[in-house]
Amino acid sequence: MKTAHDIILKPVITENSMAGIADKKYTFKVATDATKVEIAQAVETLFPGAKVAKVNTVSVRGRFRRQGMHAGYTAASKKAIVTLTKDSKEIEFFNSMV
Repeated sequence: MKTAHDIILKPVITENSMAGIADKKYTFKVATDATKVEIAQAVETLFPGAKVAKVNTVSVRGRFRRQGMHAGYTAASKKAIVTLTKDSKEIEFFNSMV
């Protein structure tokens, strides 16, 4: 059985993801086999007081990279954009970065 830490791998800290914090949208890198329901439950478990309204996921394919004669692909990943309800508590980790 997967724990919440196995599903939510790390937060995504970019200019675009920081702009979504005002609308209570938080971006995380998640396990590639995680479902939207599992992601919502993991966020509510890891951050007490947060109530998830919806989850949007993006599957990011690996990029082609070359290093001289050798070529290959980087690892594929998955991102989740989690929207919280209006009455839910904000995630404090992201507030310290803004």
